[in-house]
Amino acid sequence: MNVLGLSFYYHDSAAALVKDGVLVAAAEEERFSRLKHDSGFPTLAIEFVLSQAGLTIHDVDHIVFYEKPFVKFERMLLTAMATFPRSSAVFRESMQRWVTDKLWIKSLMQKEMGVPGSKLLFADHHMSHAASSFFTSPFEDSAILTVDGAGEWSTATYGVGRGNKIEIIKELRFPHSLGLLYSAFTAYCGFEINEGEYKLMGMHPYGQPKYCKEIYELLEVGEDGSIWHDMKYFAYHYSRDQTLAEAFGQHFGKPARDPKLQDQSLDPYYCDMAASIQKVTEEILLKMATWLHKETGMKNLCLAGGVALNSVANYKILRQGPFENVYIHPAPGDDGGSVGAAYWAYNHLLDQPRGPGLTHAYLGSEYSDDEIRAFLEKYDIPYTYYEDDEEFFQFAAQALADGMVCGWYRGRFEWGPRALGSRSIIADPRKQEMKEKLNAKIKFREAFRPFAPSVLEERANEFFDFPEAADWWPGRFMLYVAPVREEKRDVLPAITHEDGSGRLQTVYKETNPAYHRLIERFGELTDVPVIMNTSFNLKGEPIVEHPSHAFNTFSLSGMDLLLMNNFVVEESAKKKIADTKFTLRHEGDSVTEMVS
Repeated sequence: MNVLGLSFYYHDSAAALVKDGVLVAAAEEERFSRLKHDSGFPTLAIEFVLSQAGLTIHDVDHIVFYEKPFVKFERMLLTAMATFPRSSAVFRESMQRWVTDKLWIKSLMQKEMGVPGSKLLFADHHMSHAASSFFTSPFEDSAILTVDGAGEWSTATYGVGRGNKIEIIKELRFPHSLGLLYSAFTAYCGFEINEGEYKLMGMHPYGQPKYCKEIYELLEVGEDGSIWHDMKYFAYHYSRDQTLAEAFGQHFGKPARDPKLQDQSLDPYYCDMAASIQKVTEEILLKMATWLHKETGMKNLCLAGGVALNSVANYKILRQGPFENVYIHPAPGDDGGSVGAAYWAYNHLLDQPRGPGLTHAYLGSEYSDDEIRAFLEKYDIPYTYYEDDEEFFQFAAQALADGMVCGWYRGRFEWGPRALGSRSIIADPRKQEMKEKLNAKIKFREAFRPFAPSVLEERANEFFDFPEAADWWPGRFMLYVAPVREEKRDVLPAITHEDGSGRLQTVYKETNPAYHRLIERFGELTDVPVIMNTSFNLKGEPIVEHPSHAFNTFSLSGMDLLLMNNFVVEESAKKKIADTKFTLRHEGDSVTEMVS
């Protein structure tokens, strides 16, 4: 049985294909369209997942959308009516979008894909989140906690998964939302909502949690972690472009930070505010987890929803929470809803048996040696090719040890927002100057942003407080921020954050043998089996998909080498075709390489 899951029309549109219980392909539309956080209909992602599975759209048994549009429309309509006339502008704009497009998603899917309406199904938003985590986990039964901004009405759910069924036992409802609370402080600290939450989390170690009491004065928090907002401080429920009411800044005695200043300095006040909301978020999540454990008595926990991308909080739940085991899907946000929608239909609705757990996130497209060579030779890009893998890994590891920054492009790209050693920029973590170099000259982003360490799974606990790494699946998806061992912080200055932590990725030989061997070889040269890893993209762009994207990003940045499979492109190649920019565009039913 073939089930296609879709998410779109909010942000991070995506498609996923479950074939006989196995997730065979999943991808965000932005990787192909090259539009960051593309929210449009995922035509290219659908084309890819079907191709990867060797199917056409007519081979698909069911197509499942990740939420229920009419229920979400009800929430939008009733909220606007309850806050009128303040909501008049957002009501007018949202009604235009909903009446013209979003209400008619069933008709749109029929038209775009040429399928009968009988094949289309609709899951609840938070059920999609829950299913994405539970049905890809290694657990036969588990408690499930989903937390995000908002779905239809739900902002968080508490659930239980047993076998191929999920039961939601409790929910929190809009406008009271831990995800929206964190986004409110993202806006207050001068960052863009749905984009800057990473920055807020990265900034928090530079401050002290001085304002927790003042934050709690905006809320009521139950013993189960349920929250109630005093809505006089917030505007997101009635405003088109404002998250915060004037009372918010008055309460804290300082207005929201000017977004134009975010790249220029770390203001101590807003660092303290970031530290405070991070601590409050962790405390509320721990309350939620503690109540859920007490209510269910289960030893396992599955997390999902956008808040599950808070890797700092995830580690606290693992270490301080009541559950023995924690699992998090590699795309816990709305993109992952496409996976959850497909699994909800396959397992829960259609009563099919569980498939295998998701041991890796390499579910995207890949390009062969012949395809990479054809691209390089078409545009006369000079390269060196290593026939022998070991010779190539020796060269790449030595280049890193010599201080070079490399673009690493190999295998199927990663599902979710993290670069996990298929589309990565890599460097030597032992060199302090690498952090500044990558932020300023390659990523072109804020100086305080941290970089992730990729470490051999079997040696992770030597460098991080991460014992029994093989048991903690989210580590392979870079979803925990763990302390760097104190005696190793001077060894790994480029990836050790201000508070002595690192957002590690544990690398397994069986799921990414090439990346594992590169790190292993680097460890043989340096005694440090850890490399510095960040996503292969420039600020404001999606992670690269096609070889042309990889070369373009390489040529516009300060990287020293581009490593595509066993092909090596040196920095001198940038000068040869400095005026050439490579891109992709969609023509008809195929994705074709274009040059402009």
